[in-house]
Amino acid sequence: MNQLNIDTIYVLALAFFTLWSALWIVHILAILHGKFRLHRKKTEICTEDMYPGVSILKPLTGIDPNLAENLESFFTLAYPRYEILFCVENDKDPALKIVQELMEKYPNIVTKVFKGASKVGANPKINNIYKAFQDSVYDLILVSDSGIKMKNDTLLDMVAYMTDKTGLVHQMPYTSDKEGFPAVLEKIYFGTVQSRIYLAADFLRRNCHTGMSTLLRKSVLEGKGGLKTFGCYLAEDFFICRYFKEKGWRTTISSQPAMQNSGVCDISYFQARMTRWAQLRVAMIPLVIIFEPLSECMVIGVFAAWASSVLFQWNYTTFYLTHILTWFLCDWILITTVQNGALPFNKFKFVVGWLVRECSGPYIFFNALITPDIQWRNRVFKLSWGGVIKDFATV
Repeated sequence: MNQLNIDTIYVLALAFFTLWSALWIVHILAILHGKFRLHRKKTEICTEDMYPGVSILKPLTGIDPNLAENLESFFTLAYPRYEILFCVENDKDPALKIVQELMEKYPNIVTKVFKGASKVGANPKINNIYKAFQDSVYDLILVSDSGIKMKNDTLLDMVAYMTDKTGLVHQMPYTSDKEGFPAVLEKIYFGTVQSRIYLAADFLRRNCHTGMSTLLRKSVLEGKGGLKTFGCYLAEDFFICRYFKEKGWRTTISSQPAMQNSGVCDISYFQARMTRWAQLRVAMIPLVIIFEPLSECMVIGVFAAWASSVLFQWNYTTFYLTHILTWFLCDWILITTVQNGALPFNKFKFVVGWLVRECSGPYIFFNALITPDIQWRNRVFKLSWGGVIKDFATV
């Protein structure tokens, strides 16, 4: 073997070992930031008005078994000034019946219903909420997906982080406690893989925004032309957050995670959702194609074990097994930090769910790479590089 080949091998080994070390820094940052930030109540709201009004935008499309429970949690918020603006694409949406029943049950809550989507872009969510956004009374806008369930003090918690220099406060995605193995798998993903990146990115003040529950300043968006400016993107949340950062506004997570409480919970649904998110990441940030697979525990462990054997002559098998065990233990610490209490399943189910998630992660990502079209609800989208919607069709 000539010197050039030897040098190349050492450079590759050093690169893999450096990446492996960086991922451990991310892991540790996530745990420490989670323990410092999550589930910490603020005693004061640092804004000009002690309780600024909030307009809550709720886009609805159809119903699921938990919709009534989720929507009702917004009628019982312990917050003095807010309005709920429900948005449906047409007046035949079955969700309207649930909304009407809740409006009659809570007549003191200011509510409005907007029927018929606007045509301001290709993004169906923005089209759905655009009229409500324009008609909203308050400068603080909470955009909240139909699958989110709130605690009674969640809005107060989010507003508490909306300081004079902060323009956008979002909740880290997590899940409510549910029965069944698909729920275990879902909770493990959001409590480990997703929260690891989310918490580390928030600590480093990087864009990690997932727009399922977002409090933002309407006036800032209006400076860009309003919501319609982002109607050309399918992942509008990422680009909205980027715009706020470009304008010098801080973005941050609140102390309470977003409790996803969809009534639909099965393996195929979860995998389809993860595939769709991976497709979006690839379209928006092409370098994800290289680095995301290498961020998986099982994958980076293989390369790091090889690198350690080249650089330090460490035993490959011992290194790899130690890597997996340590990663597993750190994920356990992380998910219990996010949960802030006992998990709704035992340690054995966590072991099985963790192994399934870690082994299926690379498969889901590569499946996303070979599947060009993105299916969301009853629509199929084609994206160009940069995340811009190139074409879509209704199925």
